[in-house]
Amino acid sequence: MNNLSRGLNWVEISKEALSNNVKQFRRIIGENVLLCPCVKANAYGHGLLECSKTFIEAGANWLAVNSLYEAEALRAGGVVAPIYILGYVEMSELVRAVELECRLVAYNREMIEALGAIGKPAKIHIKVETGNNRQGVFVKDLIEFVEFVKSFGNIEIEGLTTHFANVEDTTDHSYAELQLAKFNEGIKKLESIGVDVPIKHCANSAAAILFPKTHFQLVRVGIASYGMWPSNETYLSYLKEVGDGFKLMPALTWKTKIAQIKTIPAGEYIGYGCTYKTGHETKLAILPVGYYDGYDRGINGGHVLICGKRAPVRGRVCMNIIMVEVTDIPEAKLEDEVILIGCSGDEEISAEQFGKWAGTINYEVTTRINERVPRIFV
Repeated sequence: MNNLSRGLNWVEISKEALSNNVKQFRRIIGENVLLCPCVKANAYGHGLLECSKTFIEAGANWLAVNSLYEAEALRAGGVVAPIYILGYVEMSELVRAVELECRLVAYNREMIEALGAIGKPAKIHIKVETGNNRQGVFVKDLIEFVEFVKSFGNIEIEGLTTHFANVEDTTDHSYAELQLAKFNEGIKKLESIGVDVPIKHCANSAAAILFPKTHFQLVRVGIASYGMWPSNETYLSYLKEVGDGFKLMPALTWKTKIAQIKTIPAGEYIGYGCTYKTGHETKLAILPVGYYDGYDRGINGGHVLICGKRAPVRGRVCMNIIMVEVTDIPEAKLEDEVILIGCSGDEEISAEQFGKWAGTINYEVTTRINERVPRIFV
C-alpha cells in the first residue's frame, strides 16, 4: 500500500499478534469454554470488522460489542458468529437486535416487556449486580426477576453474567472474591427454583488470566485480546501467582512521517503558548499528527521513534501537528517513517508508556485513535 492511500498517519495491526492472543487464551481456558473477545469501541481502536474476522478465524467462538450499530456492522460484513451486546439497546431498536440474532444483556422489566411484545425468539443474559454498581439485578431480586422473564414464552434466559469492579486495579483480590461469591450465590438461588442457566460468565481479561474458577462456560476477554495487559498489577499478579508462559503480543503500531525538517536557533519558542524554549541550536521534525487524530494534547515528556532512536516532543501538541527534536538524529530526513506507538530498532513506545505521559491508561490510548486514521492489517 502506497503512502498516499495510507494517509499522513496510520495504524498497522498485526494479524499474527491477534491470532496469538486468541490461542494463548484458548490454551488457558480449554476447548470447552466459549471464548468471546470484546470488539467494542472499534475493537479498542484496532478496527472492528477485520479484528473480529481474525479472532473468529483464530478460534474465538463469540464476539461482544457495546451497541447495536456495531452488531449491524459485523453482520453486514459477513460475520455469522454469535454476537453479545454488552451495552444498552433502545426500546425502539430491540426488534432489529432480535432480527440480527444478537444476545442481549438484561436487567430491567421494561426491556423484558418490550421483548415479550415482539413475540419472536430472543436470547438474554441477565446481569447480576455484585458490586460494580452499573448495570444489574441485585441478588436479592434475582428470583423475582427470573420468574417475570419466564412469563414470556419467547424469551430464553441463555446467560447469567456479572462484571468485576477492580480485579485489574490491585494485587489484593479480596473484593473480586467477594463479587464472585455473590455471583455464585445468585447461581444457587436460581438452581433452588430449578433454573440452571446454560452459559454463566464473569471473567474479563484479568480474571481469565489469574483465576480459572471464573471461567465458567464463557470468558469475555477485552484488552488482552489485542496484546496489552489490563494493568501492571495484573501482570505482577500473574508473575507471582501463575507464571505459566502466557505471552501476549501487542497488535497495534501507530505511524506517521516527517513532513518538514528545520533548524532553529537557541532562544526560540516552539508551539502554541510558547511552552518550550530552545537552549541550543535545535533541529526539529514536524509531524502531521495531533490531538484530532488521538495524540493526546496532555502529553508531557513524550517521545517518538525515528531511525530507531527517541525524539522528544517539543512544545504543545497541536490539533494536527506535533514537533519533535531530532538534533541527535542527523540521519533523519523528509518523509522518514515515525513510530508513535510501537517498536523501532531496540526501542519501544508501548500504549502503557504513552498512557503514563498522557495521565491515562492503555485502554483510552488505543480507543481514542481517530477512526478516520486508516487501519492496515499486516
